[in-house]
Amino acid sequence: MVNMSLYGGTRKNEGRKIKNRTFYIFEIAVLDCDVKAMRKIQIEAEKTLYKLADAITKAFGFFFDHPFGFYSDFERGGSDSKIGFELFADLELDEGPSRPHFKGVEKVKITEAFKTVGDRMLFFFDYGDNWEFSIELKEIRDGENQGMKTAVIESTGTAPIQYPPCER
Repeated sequence: MVNMSLYGGTRKNEGRKIKNRTFYIFEIAVLDCDVKAMRKIQIEAEKTLYKLADAITKAFGFFFDHPFGFYSDFERGGSDSKIGFELFADLELDEGPSRPHFKGVEKVKITEAFKTVGDRMLFFFDYGDNWEFSIELKEIRDGENQGMKTAVIESTGTAPIQYPPCER
């Protein structure tokens, strides 16, 4: 089992009582790719979807440098989804959000999108290169005052290369 912090650093307890926190365990798999890669990550349930997206990209060794969204529909990049959360909804664009019924990701907590074990969504990252990931909530755990933090807890397969070298 891998227990690798995605953000580094340690937290000193030094006699302070740390409140129990709820952590979600997600299984994330790359879709429609030549390589099979899966990561399980733990993240505090009260974090935002923006933080979850950051953790997912880091878990696969990607740069967190493109817009993204979470969608209920797995077909056609989530474009037909009835439920969606995307970075575009948080951006102040002159023309407004392209899909006003979707919520943003910077203030929406993970618990709003994933309510029960087995809930699944499509994580669509980089609307140019179209990276698609299946995300499933596998387990809900209490932190038990042990200083748990966002981390990869299981890794299977080699992650795809986000920016492969150009072919000549």
